[in-house]
Amino acid sequence: MVRRSALGQDFRRLWGAYAVSAAGSAVGMGALPLIALLVLDSSAFQVSLLAALSAVASGVIALPLGVRIEHRYKRPVMIAADLARCAVLASIPVAMALDRLTFTQLCAVGILQTAASVAFDAASGAHLKALVLPEHRLRANSLFETTNWISVSAGPPVGGLLIAAMGAAATMVVDALSFLGSALGIRRIRQPEPVPPARAATSHPGRDIAAGWQYLLRHPGLRPLFFNALLCGGSVMMASPLMAVLMLDDLGLAPWQYGLALGLPCLGGVLGSRLTPLLTRRFGQRRILLLSGVARTLWTVLLPLMPSDALGVFVVVAADFGLLFSAGIFNPSFTTYRMAATPDTLMSRVGTSWSVGSKACQAAFMIAGGLVAAAAGVRGALLIAGLLCMASALLLPWRKVRLPAGHLPASATEAVPSLATDSPSA
Repeated sequence: MVRRSALGQDFRRLWGAYAVSAAGSAVGMGALPLIALLVLDSSAFQVSLLAALSAVASGVIALPLGVRIEHRYKRPVMIAADLARCAVLASIPVAMALDRLTFTQLCAVGILQTAASVAFDAASGAHLKALVLPEHRLRANSLFETTNWISVSAGPPVGGLLIAAMGAAATMVVDALSFLGSALGIRRIRQPEPVPPARAATSHPGRDIAAGWQYLLRHPGLRPLFFNALLCGGSVMMASPLMAVLMLDDLGLAPWQYGLALGLPCLGGVLGSRLTPLLTRRFGQRRILLLSGVARTLWTVLLPLMPSDALGVFVVVAADFGLLFSAGIFNPSFTTYRMAATPDTLMSRVGTSWSVGSKACQAAFMIAGGLVAAAAGVRGALLIAGLLCMASALLLPWRKVRLPAGHLPASATEAVPSLATDSPSA
């Protein structure tokens, strides 16, 4: 087993910065739709539209950023993205205090926050790959995943209590300050960054953006995982805003009860992510990806079947626990594979392409969910989302493929798993 000390002091600084922002984001989880519902009295369609607009518009903003990030040092980009998220989130409690908050501002904040998150993720993936040795990356990704689920487990109940005691603006203040703390933590990292790849004199913005998509869609291992992520993630996000409506309106939960129902299942993600290195060494990366990839699709279909009483809350918690336990295993395994399978010179572009594609797909699903909910009810829309989630298992990389010789640049060939065998990885 890899010891944490092997990851280095700078990794611990990065991990600490991530923990701060993850905790703040968890406290503020679902704050935008909650404010839309509780403060602005928005409809179910408007709640879905809020999330969908954020995904689509932020993708338009973030897509050209991937090329620029590729050729820049990554830490300044990460710090700038954190400061931008701090500023836009802080604007909401200010507007509420002045009684000037509008649905348009919520949409603008969602768009800018999501665009900054895409930029941060594009830079942080490349930064982590350069900071951590290949044999330690699964452990590092597992620690990030565990931290995320611990934060999400404790954050929503705390956020619910804050909303009940101090109003909806309190969670936005906490979230904004957490990004400021993250920026300060990243600034403390001492290890020099590698020089970013130089931009070719003959480069063209369109071709540079397309390069990330081309690599992603031509790679025999990444392509099926990408399409699987689109359908699985889209159907889960289709259900997410509708669950807020169902639990707050149909079940009549108080905000703190809603936060508790969101937070408890995340203990499944904690458990799954902690087990990932052990399971991967025991069974191999391919088998773990397939088994956990299937397992995470089996739970969403239970949500529309929950009764409208206390038992319904139990069904929600149990289904979400199973989903997040499976996702907690799948996510660090997949992230490690994508990191190894992507050359250094394309890390930010592939990461941005993946994020933008996922968010655009999620936006389409959320808009569809709002329309279906308006026509067939919230439970009908949730049933469709659950069936689509189950269907995503068909898109996993079931066929064993081997990378052709020369498929990857030399910089990307270190410890690259082909998903062709079940041999254990780092």
